[in-house]
Amino acid sequence: MHRKTIIAWDFDGVLNRNIKNGEFLWHRSFESDLGQSVSVFTQHMFGARLDDIITGKEDLRDRAESWSNSVGFSPGADALLAYWFEKDSLPDPAMLAIMQDLTGRGFRQVIATNQEPRRTAFIENEMGFAALVERVFASGRMGVRKPESAFYNAVTGSLGVDAQDMFL
Repeated sequence: MHRKTIIAWDFDGVLNRNIKNGEFLWHRSFESDLGQSVSVFTQHMFGARLDDIITGKEDLRDRAESWSNSVGFSPGADALLAYWFEKDSLPDPAMLAIMQDLTGRGFRQVIATNQEPRRTAFIENEMGFAALVERVFASGRMGVRKPESAFYNAVTGSLGVDAQDMFL
């Protein structure tokens, strides 16, 4: 077996190729698709209290509902989240092939990501990543985010391994 037997993958920008030149690709069509300002949306959703969303202290749907109400987006929060999650779903085929190869060579694999619970469930179920990894460790479920040491301690503790046995 390999010295580093567990690979902990980041999600956005690594397994999911949804970022180019520092920009989330779904931003590009947001205004034409929804008729709303992407900058107003991102400021409302990810502004000053982003950590509350990322660590699961605030439900993303509640914030989406607040934005929908503030700008008069009549389809509502659920339609917004469905649009966003689907547009942001761009798994990298090359990375999926690497994951499959590593599984075949005996590596354990997990995802370690800053995601809130609703998107985490989408990643696991709709995108199918639950079947590709041993577990998805997400900040919104854990109540702590990367790069805090408590995040990584929770991952290694849950997996029963030492930090030196993981490759991030």
